[in-house]
This record gives sequence, structure tokens and C-alpha cells, in this order.
Amino acid sequence: MSTFPVAVNMADKLTQFSELWTQKKVADLNDYEVKLAKLKGEFVWHSHENTDELFLVISGRLTIQLREHDVVLGPGELFVVPRGVGHCPVADEETAILLFEPAGTINTGNAGGPMTKVAEALN
Repeated sequence: MSTFPVAVNMADKLTQFSELWTQKKVADLNDYEVKLAKLKGEFVWHSHENTDELFLVISGRLTIQLREHDVVLGPGELFVVPRGVGHCPVADEETAILLFEPAGTINTGNAGGPMTKVAEALN
């Protein structure tokens, strides 16, 4: 028996985890994953050679450092990092974001390292 899809309450989903820099999958759309994450501090410089990456800030403030300039986002703002562009997300305060990217995209892109984590599904 299949389960009928239900609405995803992002605020509720965000209460289900506290880990920073860990992506939680909340929906699938064709070959893409919709993920939530909580950020604080600085991530690693990386790029995704084969895909763009969409960041949507739900709460807090996010700076996406690019080689040429910084992009600062507040709640309700989004930015798409083009494929192949080096970037480093930084959050001075705890920030909740939504990510939209192809299934299987590695969070640290070409950088690898100890911050690499596989997205976990939230129920």
C-alpha cells in the first residue's frame, strides 16, 4: 500500500535535529533532493563541477563567500551558486537553510574532508 504525500512543515522538521552542517532530506523532486540544514561558523571552500546549488535562508543570516565577492542572505532570500564556482558558506549566528540540488550531491563538493556527510532523511 502506498502512502499519500503530505505537506512538509519546515518549522517542525527543523525542531527534529540540532546538528550543524548536516543536511536532512525532507522531500524528493524528480532527480533532486530538498534538504534542510542548520549552520553556524565557516564551512569549507568547495565547488560542484556538475551542478548548480540553491541556498534559501529560512532564519538567520548566511554569507556565501565567492572568490570575487560575498553574497549576504537574510530570511526569505535565495542565491544559486553556479556549477564550478568556488564558494564557502559562513554563518555568524545559527542559520536555517533549505538546499535544492541533484540527489547524491556531496556537500563538500570537490573538497572532501571531515565535513563531508551524506544527507539523512527526516521522517
